[in-house]
Amino acid sequence: MRSAQHDLVKVTANAAPAFSLCAFFPARAFATAAPLNFLQSSGPKADSILALTWGLLAISIIVVILMTGLVLWAVFRSRSPSHLDNGIQPDGHRPNNFNIFGWGLGITTLVLVGCVVWTMVTLAAIGEPPQKPALTIAITGHQWWWGIRYLSDKPSQVFTTANEIHIPAGVPIKVTLRSADVIHSFWVPALSGKTDVIPGQINTTWIEAKKPGTYLGQCAEYCGAQHAHMAIRVVAEPADKFEAWRNDQLKPAAPPATDDGKAGLVMFERRCAGCHTVRGTEAGGIYGPDLSHLMTRATLADGTVPNAGGYLAGWIADPQHIKPASRMPRVSLSGDELQAVTSYLRTLH
Repeated sequence: MRSAQHDLVKVTANAAPAFSLCAFFPARAFATAAPLNFLQSSGPKADSILALTWGLLAISIIVVILMTGLVLWAVFRSRSPSHLDNGIQPDGHRPNNFNIFGWGLGITTLVLVGCVVWTMVTLAAIGEPPQKPALTIAITGHQWWWGIRYLSDKPSQVFTTANEIHIPAGVPIKVTLRSADVIHSFWVPALSGKTDVIPGQINTTWIEAKKPGTYLGQCAEYCGAQHAHMAIRVVAEPADKFEAWRNDQLKPAAPPATDDGKAGLVMFERRCAGCHTVRGTEAGGIYGPDLSHLMTRATLADGTVPNAGGYLAGWIADPQHIKPASRMPRVSLSGDELQAVTSYLRTLH
């Protein structure tokens, strides 16, 4: 036992100093380094939502200020002695409470109706994209990661990835949403509003980025212990770069060239293939993310830690320490086996 532990420490230490940080501080700061900002937009759909958001926010602030002022006025207004005699007021000085109530009810009703109409008009305007979507992406919410499948009329052009959504910039993208377990919510505030992801039901939305960039999102419906670490990362690219990325994703994983990589492939097929798929190998599991091009992704564990340094070895060695309650079990591997599997996964570009 001590020998296996020594091997594990030696492998992770050689992998990178980052693993020692991962073991004690599982990169919570990384997950929150770029907080979502729903007061900015980068797409035509989000532009309409942003205008509504600012409008409702302004109305809410005005209402709070007015109500606070009226309450303070009622508390501190001066009273004449006649107000204090057994609560009886002289004739001609009784306020018309009905008029006050009527004006308050009328103004409130107008404001609320106006907000409802504005909201419905906005929802109708963004219900369909302004032009035919360039492609369709089918997204499945899991506890706690996103399965992403790029659809096509040509079966040879269909492929699956996870957690990171690549799209061409400047064109609308159709997104279909379903859940494999509980209710989730798909939300990329810079590109779109929230759409619920419901078991047994397919919901549809669309996104569009006006310019290339990386746009962060989040599951917006509490879905369990790791809800906060169910991130969405949308990478918008120029059309030529997106096509190059898609063509690379369509390729099966390249066979490993080193002895460590070959040993890692054998170990991966033996210990990990029940959950994960790597196209071009015997691994065809459907319970975990597709890992065919793992090293092209920026994060591991769906935005919990960066896909760099020793974090990969740390995630394989003890996923429950980095993301407690996640569905990835801890697989018992010796130091040499961990090194081999890690070496193989690092070849998956």
